[in-house]
Amino acid sequence: MITRFAPSPTGPLHLGHAFSAMMAHDMAKDAGGTFLLRIEDIDHSRARPEWEAQIEDDLHWLGLDWPRPVMRQSERIPAYRDALNRLSAMGLIYACTCNRRDIREAASAPQEGAIPTGPDGIVYPGTCKRAGNEPEGAAMRLHMDRALDRASPLWFEETGPDGGRQEITRQAMIEKVGDVVLARREMGTSYHLSVVVDDAAQGVTHVVRGLDLFEATPIHVLLQRLLDLPTPIYHHHRLIRDEHGKRLAKRDDARAIAAYRAEGHSPADLRARLGLTPAP
Repeated sequence: MITRFAPSPTGPLHLGHAFSAMMAHDMAKDAGGTFLLRIEDIDHSRARPEWEAQIEDDLHWLGLDWPRPVMRQSERIPAYRDALNRLSAMGLIYACTCNRRDIREAASAPQEGAIPTGPDGIVYPGTCKRAGNEPEGAAMRLHMDRALDRASPLWFEETGPDGGRQEITRQAMIEKVGDVVLARREMGTSYHLSVVVDDAAQGVTHVVRGLDLFEATPIHVLLQRLLDLPTPIYHHHRLIRDEHGKRLAKRDDARAIAAYRAEGHSPADLRARLGLTPAP
């Protein structure tokens, strides 16, 4: 078993991060496997080396360890470009110059009722796909219809709260996901593409992450099939929420691991607070 924790160095780790990291670590260690750390720093405008240092310090304090060197996405742009080139050679991606306002206006007019949303927000209405243009510096989107023609049927194994075989239907992918972005203008890649390429490169067998990413998993499974990559087993765990039921985010500094450390709490205290068993 190989698991991983893959944070973005854009802010402090909070209790939700601690829960996910410790769960991934414990699952691997209980099975005699390996826990990996990966730094997802493709957002150059927000990633900071000081946050990466804080992440490693907090994880060590929690009692976690991992092999070196650590994989950093900022060093793997050629691998993502190769994957894009493969998809392009299959005729499965197209250039898109739309901004968020363009997408909202195109998706809402002259439609009636709610605007369809998916893992990446509003489901893209296909404006640039119909235009057929390929300008320089545009974002690159997956042509979902063509991709599904090549890869269906799709499914994955889930071991989280709603475990079992998860079937992925064509209708759901078209209506609720749409033509997702695989490479953003400023990054040369996207979360969906890079996470799939990196999990395969690291031999990850079990992906442990929050339920907020469950809806993105069909995208990842589709890309794995298209790129002839293995599909890991997925374990989507419950989300850690505040006293009002709101999911924690990096702006919740009061619940940052560093804050608990400063207040004199121990890793065992955090494990108990999160309902985890003592460290293996």
